[in-house]
Amino acid sequence: MNSRAAGRLTVGRVKFFGQHRGEVNSSAFSPDGQRLLTASEDGCVYGWETQSGRLLWRLGGHAGPVKFCRFSPDGRLFATTSGDCTIRLWDVAEAKCLHVLKGHQKSVETVSFSPDSKQLASGGWDKRVVLWEVQSGQMLRHLGGHQDSVQSSDFAPSSDCLATGSWDSAICIWDLRMDTPVISHQKLEGHSGNISCLCYSASGLLVKVWDCNTGKCIETLKGVLDVAHACAFTPDGKLLVSGAPDQARCQVRCTIKSPRASQIKHHHKSSQISS
Repeated sequence: MNSRAAGRLTVGRVKFFGQHRGEVNSSAFSPDGQRLLTASEDGCVYGWETQSGRLLWRLGGHAGPVKFCRFSPDGRLFATTSGDCTIRLWDVAEAKCLHVLKGHQKSVETVSFSPDSKQLASGGWDKRVVLWEVQSGQMLRHLGGHQDSVQSSDFAPSSDCLATGSWDSAICIWDLRMDTPVISHQKLEGHSGNISCLCYSASGLLVKVWDCNTGKCIETLKGVLDVAHACAFTPDGKLLVSGAPDQARCQVRCTIKSPRASQIKHHHKSSQISS
């Protein structure tokens, strides 16, 4: 894998969503891009109409700051996590809470839906990853393996695997096809700090790029950025966008050039992740 030289984009304010009563900890677009969620330190989650910037709802219920929010892939639900140790599942159409998921012992920092929107994964300061059934809100199992707070998570496009990142500087890849109580996993080690964001590309491709089958780092992408706090692939998997405190935005075209990398992309379409 190779990357072009990082370039700078002209960044300007498009919309301003300014009715929060505390810091904004997280945000998420709906699958169709029509709505925006924002999670606030004031204990509420806000829903906005993307184009107009109109506030659709301000929902309370958490007894602590809302740390993270995410829409389900089918767009019917969204989930929020909080310092009150719970996850809340919400109905988008009615803007009401359907389930309060209790099982973590400390602040919940991340949540992600499976591609079919039927399962939910969460992680937090108790170092645990918990899998939930969305329809019932029941806990399915918990996964232990991280040595510090779990800060990020994402399901593989196939739903067979779950990736989680932590303050322990490691990424765990969990094989969810196994029915044994202890889920088999491997660790990707190469970061030297908190892994605050990670994501699978839509094509299944892994700023470090990892092969999840071998656990090896394929490439370390270097640019003009300082500490990268967020990253995301475009839907076609060809561009990787990362953001950092220096307010720059870097786009990296994912082009496979080496024979080994080409083999990895061809044979393991659901086995790479970016962190």
